[in-house]
Amino acid sequence: MNDARQPPAILIMGPTASGKTAVAMALADRLPVELISVDSAQVFRDMDVGTAKPDRATLARYPHHLIDLISPEESYSAARFRADALATMAAISAAGKVPVLVGGTMMYFRALLHGLADLPQADAGLRAAIDAEAAAAGWPAIHAKLAAVDPATAARLHPTDSQRLQRALEIYRLSGRPMSELLAESERQRPPYDFLSIGLLPSDRAVLHERIARRFDEMLAAGLDEEVRMLRRKYTLNLNLPSMRCVGYRQTWEAQDGTLPPSELRDRGIFATRQLAKRQITWLTNSFTAEHYDCLDPRLSERIAARTGEFLAA
Repeated sequence: MNDARQPPAILIMGPTASGKTAVAMALADRLPVELISVDSAQVFRDMDVGTAKPDRATLARYPHHLIDLISPEESYSAARFRADALATMAAISAAGKVPVLVGGTMMYFRALLHGLADLPQADAGLRAAIDAEAAAAGWPAIHAKLAAVDPATAARLHPTDSQRLQRALEIYRLSGRPMSELLAESERQRPPYDFLSIGLLPSDRAVLHERIARRFDEMLAAGLDEEVRMLRRKYTLNLNLPSMRCVGYRQTWEAQDGTLPPSELRDRGIFATRQLAKRQITWLTNSFTAEHYDCLDPRLSERIAARTGEFLAA
């Protein structure tokens, strides 16, 4: 490795069920790396089944930084992720290893690479007002309002992505300026690393959808319903918390409360996960410069390990 260049770092980005963890573990088997999770759901303690968090045996062999950080009652921001990730990367590099950041939370990757604009703080009253508007007219109507004032942000958000729609409209109403414009003004510099960015994309979305369905079935069989019941007993939770907005958890909660027929839980959960994957793919293809690999390639891990080895040796 050339000592004159900036320290290397590897980004493994992709939609849910694209095999990111398997690729990261293959790198850990071959190269002097440490893994950092880039997953907004895996930061929550006790949320294991529905987040596809690696099990204890896997974590013992392949430790992941930045998982199990907070209670499901708390929130974890992109700004906090950036600070935590940069501190962890610095420690890994200082120990002579290479940080590998792996996950599907594209907002976190963007925050890491491009910094964060000086956005206004959350306003509980305004958020309640936006929630009331959504309750009356639906989130697609909120999406339309956002599109009228911030078309760039609206274009990358799904019409039912309530959390991000609320935040984007809140920012506009507080600042009088579109969130996309404020983000573009961010003066933070790209971190001092030589990045190799790897994007995992499916050559056939139907096969990815099959993987998503199979994995959701595995979550149900592994006790997703029991996990949500445990969380509701152990913590003071509601459906507006980021933890319970996670795909799978919201649908399971609604099935438990009877607002969603239990017979529809599987289909709703799979549909929501497919929508998440679609948003992740859109982010990955439109917002990042990365070397793309077919996540359905049976030799995927081998190919990426070879490319990473070449990158580190350059």
